[in-house]
Amino acid sequence: MRVVGMMSGTSYDAVDAAAAELTVEGDALVLRPLGMVSAPYPDAVREALAAALPPAATTVEAVCRLDTWIGQAFAALAVRADRELCGGRAGLVTSHGQTVHHWVAGGRTRGTLQIGSPAWIAEATGCPVVSDLRSRDVAAGGQGAPLVSMVDVLWLRGRSGVPVALNLGGIANVTVAGAGTRRPVAFDTGPGNALIDAAVRHVTGGRAAFDEDGALAARGGVDAGLLRRLLDEPYYAAPPPKTTGKELFHLPHLLGALAGREGIGGPDLVATVTRLTALTVADAVRSVAGTEVIASGGGTRNRTLMAMLRTELGGVPLRRSDELGLPSAAKEAYAFAVLGFLTLHGLAGTVPACTGARHAGVLGSITPGRGPLRLPEPLERAPVRLRLLPG
Repeated sequence: MRVVGMMSGTSYDAVDAAAAELTVEGDALVLRPLGMVSAPYPDAVREALAAALPPAATTVEAVCRLDTWIGQAFAALAVRADRELCGGRAGLVTSHGQTVHHWVAGGRTRGTLQIGSPAWIAEATGCPVVSDLRSRDVAAGGQGAPLVSMVDVLWLRGRSGVPVALNLGGIANVTVAGAGTRRPVAFDTGPGNALIDAAVRHVTGGRAAFDEDGALAARGGVDAGLLRRLLDEPYYAAPPPKTTGKELFHLPHLLGALAGREGIGGPDLVATVTRLTALTVADAVRSVAGTEVIASGGGTRNRTLMAMLRTELGGVPLRRSDELGLPSAAKEAYAFAVLGFLTLHGLAGTVPACTGARHAGVLGSITPGRGPLRLPEPLERAPVRLRLLPG
């Protein structure tokens, strides 16, 4: 089956769509990458989204408009992905949508909201659409994240040592597949690009949205005092499973730590929050005794961040997921293609040890496509490993 997986991350700069040919052979889920397409949000949509996200206040009207506009943006890209990557033969679209709030209180996730109405995708493509994947895990007592841990566990199971899958999105997360008597574990480590992007927008007056190639951080030096203040955030010391988002790691969080130290120059501020990401990720890797780190996500394009991370990891090798056959820029979109495929076949898409849920669950809601909704027969047994074919 050809499946299109779609998402827009916490950086909310663009929508990504990755297409995969997915089959089950024995105990393996076999994935052949078909490629990725991406499109930026229209400026008006991005601006409206930025104005509605925490800590800003918003209205139900604004959320309704965004639900439609984001659904339409996903739909347009899904049509393109089907045409360009699947030859018009996609059988399913999985849409993560756009996270606008992840409600965490008292160390527990109480709710999560991803918007971008799947009806627009189903109407435009004619394909059934799996969406709202996080809510079921939250309802089962889980964190609703990191959902990519299911794919990481299938992918890295059996690899020697203790490989750690790292995603450097707006928020960074890690997964350890587990082996023998060791249980899998996954959790958000804290900010990936979130505070870097916030710092760049702040020091450039909004003229730049991110630190391209890490060039601004490379010109600065780390302010040790500010770094210590930022590291005082209690989230870092909380035990996994745990999850976080831009509800915590946003510009006011950074400005609060910066109070009384406003003389720090722009490059120094960006360098300091870049070091914060590298340090907190490396601390997380050490906490699970990781022997290698396999990174993906937009943060892998930040050369300064990757250099700082290599320094903080010491002798632990750091490589991109591309080296193992999974394109780093598209890994999360491919992961959601897999999760939608599992849902369509009646299979659980979560690892309870990774999300903290009481049990594994079949994820998401299904919006029918143009014709009658015909589900395949449920698979008799779930795959236990992921095998990648050349694209």
